Amino acid sequence: MSRSNAKASERAPVTFRPLSAPRSLTHELTERLTSEIISGKLPAGSRLPTEQALIAATGVSRTVVREAVAALRAEGLVITRQGSGAFVAPTPRRPFRIDGSELGSLRKVIDVMELRTGIEIEAAGLAAERASPAGVRRITDAYEAINQAIRRGDSAVDEDFALHCRIAEATENPQFLRFLDYLGRFIIPRQTIRRTAASPRERQAYLKQVQKEHREIVQAVGAHAVQRARAAMRRHLLNSRRRYQKLAAELGDHRSD
Repeated sequence: MSRSNAKASERAPVTFRPLSAPRSLTHELTERLTSEIISGKLPAGSRLPTEQALIAATGVSRTVVREAVAALRAEGLVITRQGSGAFVAPTPRRPFRIDGSELGSLRKVIDVMELRTGIEIEAAGLAAERASPAGVRRITDAYEAINQAIRRGDSAVDEDFALHCRIAEATENPQFLRFLDYLGRFIIPRQTIRRTAASPRERQAYLKQVQKEHREIVQAVGAHAVQRARAAMRRHLLNSRRRYQKLAAELGDHRSD
């Protein structure tokens, strides 16, 4: 170990406590170590506590410690040196991510919807500009799959997500699809509607309204009408946000800040 690393390790007196186990122990330990790194309590270049020290301090197994360190390494927060241990990366920055466990709140769902609005409006415009005949066909097929799901009485969550992915795919820019893949089903929070809608008839009415908005997007992309596609996607996403904001207000699920 270099002298600078040894000094960095000496000035990182981090205190760890036993972990409770309502969630994944690996997740809990990863989050705790991440917090210590981002806050600067474990500064850049400092050595992480040894496996034995973490086991003794937190009460977890060696497997949990190793999995947590591997997760930190995958996120670029630590580096490992053979025979020396794990060290905080020179410029540690927490990667962007969304914790699905936090999305039980309608307010959190709305936050994600606001995030995706700008991305998907541009995706619709680029899809209208660039979509190949095969790409338009895939978008149309995805739209029809939603219709079939609605007729079956399904929530059409997977089909809805697939439509947005096909639009992203038609941009011919893989980053749009990667972004939606990252968000996954979080962007279609239909389970909230299932819990709160008063009747199957209301759920059907809701889905038909959503599908009407989808149709406007699909038609605009198919016609290669760039501005119309952007406007249709904007209307759809803003309407979705308004629906969830209204529901959040009715349920008293407000932003806590």
